[in-house]
Amino acid sequence: MSEPAGPAGRFWSVRRAPAALLAVALLIASGMLLYDIVSVRADRPVAAWRRTLADDLATRRLDDGWVVAGAVAAVALGVWLIALAVSPGMRGLLPMRANADGMRSGIERSAAAVVLRDRAMEVSGVRDVRVLVGRRRVRALAEAHFRELDVVKADLDAVLDHGIRELGLARPPALSVHVRRPARR
Repeated sequence: MSEPAGPAGRFWSVRRAPAALLAVALLIASGMLLYDIVSVRADRPVAAWRRTLADDLATRRLDDGWVVAGAVAAVALGVWLIALAVSPGMRGLLPMRANADGMRSGIERSAAAVVLRDRAMEVSGVRDVRVLVGRRRVRALAEAHFRELDVVKADLDAVLDHGIRELGLARPPALSVHVRRPARR
């Protein structure tokens, strides 16, 4: 396998829904305000909603429940939007090594788990195996039925380690293998 062509960071999600909702809300609010400002400049009276809003904001105290609730809502929305902006998202997609063309690829965790599970089931003595693929660790929980547990664990370690390397992940996760006997019936 070739060395990585460059750093392969996580994939960023598009987040179209929050961006669209924010854009529509800002478009409506700025459109209403702009319309009212233009109508005032055209010697028409100020809109009733703007006069009511200005009076309410001038007469309400800062410790009023509605003012505090509005401030909390604005802060929560701002923190949520900032968190969306600085986090890459797409945690279920593991980045793979970039090839020489600069083409980026990724594999879903569930697909990597299926590939590694199929590999583990080929090991002699493995009755059942459950593979959990995380960003930093691959955990294999296997049941062995006719071979010694230490031998099955060593074979699973070798097979799964080779399978993880063949996946071509940019940051290969650590491997943790646990083997036990099936429960008696």
